[in-house]
Amino acid sequence: MFFLHPASLVISLGCAAAYNICLNGRRAARFQLAVLLPMTLMAALVNPAFNHEGATLLTYLPSGNPLTLESVLYGVAAAVMLAAVILWFSCYTAVMTSDKFVYLFGRVIPALSLVLSMTLRFVPKFKARFQLVREAQRCVGRDISDGPLLRRLRNAVTILSIMLTWSMENAIETADSMKSRGYGLPGRTAFSIYRFDDRDKALLAWLLFCGFFILCGWAAGGLYWRYYPTMKGASVTPLAVCFQAVYAALCLTPVILDRKEEAVWRRLRSGT
Repeated sequence: MFFLHPASLVISLGCAAAYNICLNGRRAARFQLAVLLPMTLMAALVNPAFNHEGATLLTYLPSGNPLTLESVLYGVAAAVMLAAVILWFSCYTAVMTSDKFVYLFGRVIPALSLVLSMTLRFVPKFKARFQLVREAQRCVGRDISDGPLLRRLRNAVTILSIMLTWSMENAIETADSMKSRGYGLPGRTAFSIYRFDDRDKALLAWLLFCGFFILCGWAAGGLYWRYYPTMKGASVTPLAVCFQAVYAALCLTPVILDRKEEAVWRRLRSGT
């Protein structure tokens, strides 16, 4: 979100799309084409319609406002950044389950980690329960697609009321269950299948190196790019290319890890 250099945006969007497809398969590709692409195009068109800054005049809009090259390109850059952020958060949702979050922060901030883990899994559980309640209501003739408009609205309100009641009861039961188990008490031990081994240490060192290198590149101006009043960015030097290469390596790290583990799993299943 902080690097508006065109190369950085393309790297981030490409790696995020690749990793999202690795995690979610065809469903991710359909989401990118059916939802993300129209939203990106819309965001790219909105900026030049309302922002008229820039020194390179292309034409005049019917309203009389100027259309500049800088506003168009900034709109494209902002749209690409928005799409990349959405895809990275989609990948985060697929990878970071509630048990992982509790493992990381359960001892440091137990109450907040429990609330955040419940929040992260709220939407998937809500969707699954919504389908369950809707199928039950359909069996008794009270689905949101049955009857006239007023009846459908009444059925929708009934389903929503059931969902809200179920969700609140589940939240209370989860909090009481965790409290009865002594969650958050000093000296409490917890079982976990996760272990911080040598591979994690090596990967953490790699991430820290990439982060520090990119931070140095940002401080040195190697990732600088502006759109107004005229487009200007960092010169194409070997050092600037190194900054972008390290940034690409950082963004490709989850893709490489996922593909490597997938290859190991296929080899183990084949017995070779």
